[in-house]
Amino acid sequence: MPTDSIAPLLTSEGWELLSTIGSYSERDSLALSERLRKAGHSAELVSAVLTQARLRAKAEAKFGEFAQQMIFTQAGLEQATRLPVAVLHAQRFAQAGVTKITDLGCGIGADSLAFATLDLKVTAVEQDEITAACATLNLMPFPEVRVIQADATEVELGEADGVWLDPARRSTSSSGTTRIFDPEAFSPPLSFVEGLAAKGLPVGVKLGPGIPHESIPAGCEVQWVSVDGDLVEATLWFNNLARPGIRRAALLLGAQGAAELSSAQDYLPGDQHPPLGPLEGYLYEPDSAVIRAGLVVDLAKHLGAHLIDPQIAYLCSAELQSTPFARVYRVEQVLPYNVKGLRQWVREQNIGSLEIKKRGTAVTPEELRKQLLGSGSKKKGTTAATLVLTRIGQERVAAVVTPL
Repeated sequence: MPTDSIAPLLTSEGWELLSTIGSYSERDSLALSERLRKAGHSAELVSAVLTQARLRAKAEAKFGEFAQQMIFTQAGLEQATRLPVAVLHAQRFAQAGVTKITDLGCGIGADSLAFATLDLKVTAVEQDEITAACATLNLMPFPEVRVIQADATEVELGEADGVWLDPARRSTSSSGTTRIFDPEAFSPPLSFVEGLAAKGLPVGVKLGPGIPHESIPAGCEVQWVSVDGDLVEATLWFNNLARPGIRRAALLLGAQGAAELSSAQDYLPGDQHPPLGPLEGYLYEPDSAVIRAGLVVDLAKHLGAHLIDPQIAYLCSAELQSTPFARVYRVEQVLPYNVKGLRQWVREQNIGSLEIKKRGTAVTPEELRKQLLGSGSKKKGTTAATLVLTRIGQERVAAVVTPL
């Protein structure tokens, strides 16, 4: 996003135009742009307004109706915390007795917004000038929030009795943004976070959910969070923000509420001794947060289920077990993985719609679906089915399952 892209919005004309533009489809953008230009608005303002309207539409998934009152950058929106998750962050600090919090790397202000709604006094720090301007606008309704444009590593914490960090984990170029995976390449780096925690401060830090277990510092709690099945973050909690007896946890948020699975131990794959058994009965597909937290074996024991392969995150049980931590399927049939044989099965079962899921195999579901169902105008069957492709040892199999 150009450095001056929100400047045209910070005028009475720009703000009024943005508030009246509403939502629009991408296919209508050219016609809308021409209409606004004919109405006398500058090309710069029209471009800024349409960009912001597009970002607001995308932001509704994270902020709901609040998105229409906020200002975004593309990179800031990509990294911004979903509002329900930000509220959980704020609650953790409030429950620990924190009253003055410094938000280092506040981005467009999502977490600071949640902190402010719980009456915490917030100092929000953001190094990027345009992103800091967005945060200032988004946090204007809260007089107890101060936004500072500065390097997070150089800010004096002053009277803050808690620190929240959301390090930048993307690099921005003219072609867009790319994800950074090395924790020491984050801004600020993970070692800086550890240094703050070493001072005894309540410290929380949001990281990407793909962080390797070996990169997680000792002495903290790490919580992987998924929202409606979408894995969104791994949060590290230090000192009195960490809950006693919990080293790693998987928190699932959805329409049915929240559910959490946890362990008091580090994840050491060599110490895992999963129960093993056949692919039959009921198949469980653990949530991504459970997998990333290394809690698949814990879930198997919790359900009285077994793994079908020690390296594959699929569980089975003879009896149906209800769980919020996995999608459940009834196993109808197990076939060898053979394209010719599966094509014959499709014809015999009159399959016209096929969902394909996979783990532990390099098969591309989209390509296999074309091979099995054909393409073009060829008449297809009328029955829907679900296949789970996986391996058991060296054997590749295709399980016909029914989602429950």
